Amino acid sequence: MSNVYNSPSGVGGMRGMILAAGLGTRLKPFTDKHPKALAVVNGKSLLQRNIEYLQQFGIREVIVNVHHFADQIIDAVKKNNGWGSVVSISDETNEVLETGGGLQKASWFFKEDFVLMNVDILTDLDLQAMIGQHKKNNALATLAVTERNTSRYFLFNQQHELCGWKNIKTGEEKIRRNENDLQQKAFSGIHVINPTIFSFIKQQGKFSMVDVYLSLCADHSIQYFDHSQSKFIDVGKPESIATAEAMFK
Repeated sequence: MSNVYNSPSGVGGMRGMILAAGLGTRLKPFTDKHPKALAVVNGKSLLQRNIEYLQQFGIREVIVNVHHFADQIIDAVKKNNGWGSVVSISDETNEVLETGGGLQKASWFFKEDFVLMNVDILTDLDLQAMIGQHKKNNALATLAVTERNTSRYFLFNQQHELCGWKNIKTGEEKIRRNENDLQQKAFSGIHVINPTIFSFIKQQGKFSMVDVYLSLCADHSIQYFDHSQSKFIDVGKPESIATAEAMFK
């Protein structure tokens, strides 16, 4: 079931989902008593910042999945009237379903292209440009990426299409399309997705969107949008709060 908080008039158009169900173990000790979605950067929680970020691009209908200290998130949304957006809740208190399972549970919410993002990401990426590219290329999904260093990369061909995945620490590699000159790109946790994807997802229960994309990329166009020039931080660890506060006022 889902609950809806706040109903400003005139809402319509593209919708978004913010993934906020994770345990946030990297943000301990804060997450021993709170959900990571309510970690504060310069007086605003990560959840509020991302709801307001989506508003900048006309996205005012949002669904948020909850698990870890779910009541605290629901109370914050109620108390603040969704920070000016219509916020629905996808309840995962019984079991955290990961990114793929969480999205699939909320699939009823989406009728057209939508934005999916992690709550612990802060960025000034131009979503309008990303959505425009996604629609122009008629992609099943478009993934925000940068050129930063990380341990796990998506692998794309010269046409910007997803072909595989690689963990450079363990050497594990999953190649779904054998092509030359694959480019490594670091995923930013932001997606623009066409809802027809739900008819192709074969996984059930608890699963990752990475696995979904790798299972579909051989037959469907899953592309990237490079935003290496924009501000971006994964607010996953306590020390990253201070960095985020210097970047986002």
